[in-house]
Amino acid sequence: MTNIPKEIHLNIGAIIFPRLDQTDFTAPFEVLSRLPNSTFHILWKEKIPVQDVRGLILTPEKTLFESPPLDLLLVPGGYGQEALMEDETVLSFIREQAVNAKYVFSVCTGALLCGAAGLLKGVRATTHWSAFHLLEYFGAIPIDERVVIDGSFVSAGGVTAGIDGALRVAALLRGDQVAQEIQLHIQYAPEPPFNSGTPASAPPEILAAALSANREITEARLTTAKRIAAKLGVVTKESR
Repeated sequence: MTNIPKEIHLNIGAIIFPRLDQTDFTAPFEVLSRLPNSTFHILWKEKIPVQDVRGLILTPEKTLFESPPLDLLLVPGGYGQEALMEDETVLSFIREQAVNAKYVFSVCTGALLCGAAGLLKGVRATTHWSAFHLLEYFGAIPIDERVVIDGSFVSAGGVTAGIDGALRVAALLRGDQVAQEIQLHIQYAPEPPFNSGTPASAPPEILAAALSANREITEARLTTAKRIAAKLGVVTKESR
């Protein structure tokens, strides 16, 4: 898809919800809200504050029903994603916006919400490492990369990968120069103090601790994924 001329106004929208991981939303917001000639809409069922999983309060400015047709839909993740996996109001909104959106952009376990909405069948996608094994339950083609672009669907891995994904989306929408200008404005030049950012690079004891901390939500997500796979008619290796 070619870049969209700056003269054409862009409507960008992000769903927020209780117990999301705010960085899944705020990191892409930092990038995408800087796109020239665009409006960023913050959306939820009600125009009341919601708390992220760590207690940060965020306030939507439009309900899902008040949203205009979006050129870009951002779907973040976090622990609160699990409660929405069979929420037809949210899933219908994702499906309906995806029909005409130029791009749908998931961050972290937002990919699972997109999968539950039926958007991932036959689509290359990624998500947070702790949920990566669940992608097949939604008919996705799992790709172990930080950002994956497949047609109009863009997915980023866990949390901070949302910045990388947002810069890629910015380039798709407005061109490389605009994306690089945004990168410079936000001084995005990461130099992490440790090499523990992926399961492959983290020391065994760090990985074990993370797996233990995520065990309850991971098990819940697996149960839900199996149920949704049956609804979607997705055949997994396990069910063959």
